[in-house]
Amino acid sequence: MFTDTYYRRRFMQLGFGSLGGLALNHLNAAEGKPRHHQAKARSVILCYMSGGVSHVDSFDPKPLLKKLHGKNMPGEILRTQFDNNGKIMQSPWESKKYGQSGLEMTNLFPNIAGCADDIALVRGMTAKFSEHAQGNFYMHTGFPFLGSPSAGAWVNYGLGSVNQNLPGYVVLNNKTGIPHGGKSIFGSGFLPATTGASFFNLDQDEVVSRVKPSRPLKEQRASLEFLEQLDGAFAKRSAAEGEVQSAIKNYETAFRMQSAVPELMNLDKEPAYLKREYGFEHKDPLVAGYGQQCMVARRLVEKGVRFVELSCSNFKGDGQRPNPWDQHGNLPHGHQEMARQVDQPIAALINDLKQRGLLESTLIIFTGEFGRTPFSQGNNGRDHNPYGFSLWMAGGGIKGGSVHGATDDLGYHAAEDKTTVYDLWATVLHQLGMDHEKLTYRYGGRDMRLTDVHGNVMRSILH
Repeated sequence: MFTDTYYRRRFMQLGFGSLGGLALNHLNAAEGKPRHHQAKARSVILCYMSGGVSHVDSFDPKPLLKKLHGKNMPGEILRTQFDNNGKIMQSPWESKKYGQSGLEMTNLFPNIAGCADDIALVRGMTAKFSEHAQGNFYMHTGFPFLGSPSAGAWVNYGLGSVNQNLPGYVVLNNKTGIPHGGKSIFGSGFLPATTGASFFNLDQDEVVSRVKPSRPLKEQRASLEFLEQLDGAFAKRSAAEGEVQSAIKNYETAFRMQSAVPELMNLDKEPAYLKREYGFEHKDPLVAGYGQQCMVARRLVEKGVRFVELSCSNFKGDGQRPNPWDQHGNLPHGHQEMARQVDQPIAALINDLKQRGLLESTLIIFTGEFGRTPFSQGNNGRDHNPYGFSLWMAGGGIKGGSVHGATDDLGYHAAEDKTTVYDLWATVLHQLGMDHEKLTYRYGGRDMRLTDVHGNVMRSILH
């Protein structure tokens, strides 16, 4: 039996190393798939804060921390990442109520706080793991290890593509490192290879590697026609061989991307005032870089891309490149630097989508792999806290100004409406028109799900 490697080699031998596609009618058609029910959202933008944002310093302020600052934690301190934990530590940021909804947040993210009436806070979020790699796998796939498809891959698989020229799942990078766990956290796992993420490196001349055409398109098309004649038997068998068919579809998408990506990345026609709002002219290049990611994310969902994930850059502070929010020391400085990087661009993204009428069909998620402890760790840092933390969502049928769940008075444990990653993805799939219990893929003798055997839709924050 011929293998995927064999056919990939044949493409290369014919000078078609940039990837292309056989002109097979059943692969050329747009593949938007029917939903299980009426959808509120069409696309997802995940703003992933790798390293762990402190919820008690941002979206879940706790006045009791100020009152008990410097005192011992009451009750048991559960082991997380390190043992050099200290006393209760108050937040250096002030909190107040924002918007007509009166959502209480600190001023760590002043621009996002200004969008309070558009976002829903999930304050009872929990995770099972306090280590970065396992936490990233768990948040993205529902499992703490290699081999499971990411949420983006599940969305791509469940909904299919509506744009032949772009992948359905894109991860944007800009001077960033891949979160701990590596590219597998964005992978297709046991789903068809076409569902996994494509990486756009916005800080490089070649945004998508190995897609830049090596020869004129006419010559590539001639090679395709010759290849079809040469491998007619392969074309007939490809429909029955899923892995090979996935490889062909990847070739086709990359072939079309040769013209689609340069057009997508040409921001010259974007108005100057809008670029300023996104932070393009900010003195900090990391703000400008994240602003570029946010604007490209908007352009991607405009073109029908299903799932877009953005990643943060490290400011050379206490966090590391794969987990820049990880401030075990000097958190006041580290979190301020990281928040400045993303605050203005994300708020601009929300407002831009809203003005274009796209926020209703675009679901934005802001989360990391866990939160941080209410007590200090190291030199004014905070340790990892998977027992209770916050995330927020906006758009896509989400009820702005609402809150789901709560942590205890110190922000250490989820106390009301304890929420899991399975509840998060069940809710996301629901808004996209999919029933998380019906979105399955047969693998290893079992109908596998993104939500495993768990998950409840968070209906309290839905319109």
